[in-house]
Amino acid sequence: MLKLQSLPMTRRKSTLCIVAPEKLLLVMFAARKDAERRLHSVKLQPIKIAPLKAFPLIRDLVTDVTYNYQKAKTIPFVDLMEPDENDVRRMAQIDIERVQEFHKCIECYMCQDVCHVIRDHPENQDNFAGPRFFVQLASVAMHPLDQNAKADTVSHGFGLEYCNITKCCTEVCPEGIKITDNAIIPLKERRADELYDPLRALGRFINDLKK
Repeated sequence: MLKLQSLPMTRRKSTLCIVAPEKLLLVMFAARKDAERRLHSVKLQPIKIAPLKAFPLIRDLVTDVTYNYQKAKTIPFVDLMEPDENDVRRMAQIDIERVQEFHKCIECYMCQDVCHVIRDHPENQDNFAGPRFFVQLASVAMHPLDQNAKADTVSHGFGLEYCNITKCCTEVCPEGIKITDNAIIPLKERRADELYDPLRALGRFINDLKK
């Protein structure tokens, strides 16, 4: 009798199934035929491979993306709230799902490359973090347990005001992250509430007088 762990396994559409050795070739052949069928159903077009244009070229397809690593250092980390008396941190499922999308980022920097603020206006780079880091910033600002002050995650230092919502970053994201709709626009709304809301400004003014 074969042990369970000795049986070959295949994964298809996130379903784990156990395949007997004599059936394995048949499964692999069927999978290959299915892949060939899908390939022939797609209209193939020439693929052009080129280096990122927004960053200095080092050699061949290699570019110097030091700018991105420098910007990453300016983004605040999540400052988690202390757990309750039962040593538990509780979050609503909707809050978890809101930031889960941002964690799919693979840091390919394609969104940074197509952003016209970075590509066409290099003089803005010192003041502009870029789409990739707006996603990272949103994951901090929208984390349900984050204790960072709101002003820290929507401050002018990240250059959020430079973005004019062209959505080119969203179009090129290989992970399908809706950068503009789910990260940049909510950050802009939060900044408007935090920095430009007249009632909040009045409250800050009153608090300053009390100090």
